[in-house]
Amino acid sequence: MEFLKSLIIIFGISAIVVYALGRIKVPSLVGFLIAGVLLGPYGLQLIKDVHAMELLAEIGVILLMFTIGLEFSMKDLMSLRTQVFGAGLIQVVLTVAVVAALSLFLLDQGINAALFDGFLIALSSTAIVIKLLMQKGDISSPEGRASVGILIFQDLCVVPFVLLVPILAGGGGKLTTVLITMLKSFALLLTILAAVKWVVPYVLHEVVKTRNRELFIITIIVLCIGTAFITSQLGLSLALGAFLAGIIISESEYASQAIADVMPFKESFIGLFFISVGMLMNTKFFLNNFITISIIVLTIILIKQLIVTCACLLIGTAPRPSMLAGFYLCQIGEFSFVLAVAGRKAGLLEDATYQAFLAASVITMLLTPFIMSFATKFVNFLPVNARFLMSRMAKENGEDITEEKSNHVIIVGFGINGRNLAKVLSLSGIQYQILEMNPHTVKIMKKKGEPIYYGDATSIELLHKMGVDRARILVVTISDPAATRRIVQTARKENSMLRIIVRTRFVAETEDLLQLGANEVIPEEFETSIEIFSRVLHHCHIPRNVILDYIQKIREDNYCALRTVEISTKALSEKLEFLKSIETESYLITDNSNIKGQTIKSLDLRAKTGATIIAVQRGETIYQNPSTDYSLQSGDVLLLIGKRSDIQNAINYLDMLEYGLDNQDEVNAKCLLI
Repeated sequence: MEFLKSLIIIFGISAIVVYALGRIKVPSLVGFLIAGVLLGPYGLQLIKDVHAMELLAEIGVILLMFTIGLEFSMKDLMSLRTQVFGAGLIQVVLTVAVVAALSLFLLDQGINAALFDGFLIALSSTAIVIKLLMQKGDISSPEGRASVGILIFQDLCVVPFVLLVPILAGGGGKLTTVLITMLKSFALLLTILAAVKWVVPYVLHEVVKTRNRELFIITIIVLCIGTAFITSQLGLSLALGAFLAGIIISESEYASQAIADVMPFKESFIGLFFISVGMLMNTKFFLNNFITISIIVLTIILIKQLIVTCACLLIGTAPRPSMLAGFYLCQIGEFSFVLAVAGRKAGLLEDATYQAFLAASVITMLLTPFIMSFATKFVNFLPVNARFLMSRMAKENGEDITEEKSNHVIIVGFGINGRNLAKVLSLSGIQYQILEMNPHTVKIMKKKGEPIYYGDATSIELLHKMGVDRARILVVTISDPAATRRIVQTARKENSMLRIIVRTRFVAETEDLLQLGANEVIPEEFETSIEIFSRVLHHCHIPRNVILDYIQKIREDNYCALRTVEISTKALSEKLEFLKSIETESYLITDNSNIKGQTIKSLDLRAKTGATIIAVQRGETIYQNPSTDYSLQSGDVLLLIGKRSDIQNAINYLDMLEYGLDNQDEVNAKCLLI
């Protein structure tokens, strides 16, 4: 009963706090943290069993990381290897070194305690950053990919950090033992991944065959929590295990259903995680040491922002996403709390230092949503170091942008949309240049002869290098809304005659982009709906010109027609009754047929039966609307169209010619003999 009472209090107070803060546009994450502060042992003390809430919070983190894994794939994970083992390694090593140096010389701590401080500060909050990136829709953006890559490496560092605690505390242990334990852990982890990769598809297939949804949900949860539990037993984090489990299931055809089934559980439990973090906040200690904790918070944010930015720059990430990733990862991670407890027990942290660290950590988490919101505006107004960009481009591509083009098309982003556009422009003989933020893509496509360059299109200097003042059209296909707005605004100021076409995810962004200077904005939401209804109407036999007319009306006035269109109560198919009697049929000319060698004119099919030959397939080639002097051969397939009665007459007529008979009765008799 006490547990149930605690849950009622937690969700009740949280709902009130989140609702109140939502009225003033404060993120729900902050509301959960504040609710935790109010409910916890240092607030109103309404929750007695804090440990039970922490267990539920861990489930929330597991489900969050599992759903992230479901939206990834092995291919996506491998594409992040530079961010994981490049930027991640640099960030962790530099953070530990810088924090240890500050603790050693400014705080007069011993070398072991100073290194432990570095461990605590090096980790960032996977749960908070991933959740906010998902809400912003930036998980696949350059800064999102860099952040996720670094967070994965931080989770991998959990093992050595935990194993090094007793060594730093002087409680025994050898580095060789640490290395052996780490190797065992990773070997067992690879074994689990291999086993799950081969076993999971078979298990899920058998479960789905039962058509029992409850069994499917239970199986997914067992796979998620079970993998997380096993990895935690190896010394790795729960979050990493859940993430890997999600990636494995993402390779199957059941990933979408798994996301739909797990999502309600995730949203419920993840709130408990943020509430449990808020409960750690000692408000009395914070108020008594406000200045000291504020200095610690500012120092942590500054150090982590600069180091993450440098780490991303060193692996070739452009300045803008590098700086954004720095702001995204400038808080303390949830696993640092577990590490701090272990360090306190081992004597590496004094009680006062421990309390100061907890208070500062919770404050950095509270500030993260505001920092991420502020970061985009801040970075947009900073001048980008054009010389760095140009030197980086020269390093990646072996050349600079020296060819001056005019009346050309500039493509920003080389994803699916950018590639398709480049292909069409190339076939049409239209000059174009491409700007892409992924150095790996630039390197590969440059070898294939594409006029592609590495760089951040938000830089006015780089746009000048691409000849924006002489360009005919600018097409922006990237998935970063803030960067897109910046690019449109800058390009419009530089060239008032430039035609700017922008792709965006949501129709809500259309008006802002048009006001900033875009000529055309194509929201994926409505373009998808247009594609769907056009195909539906096509299969309902609605004339193509009618469908195109509808599409044209919808695209006019920024898709307002789709939002306000009045659908007639009478279906179009009812208005076109004659379509219901129209059929198509195919007819194969055999080797022994008397039809081969004849022309379409000599058949006189339309005059004799009413049906029309609209196409002829010969091998792999289809001849549409063939001329009357088209000579038919054996193996040709005739495509006929007409009323049902006309089609039947045509089949009968062709059969008579096929067998060289005089009437249908003879045809029927011949068929019986065959």
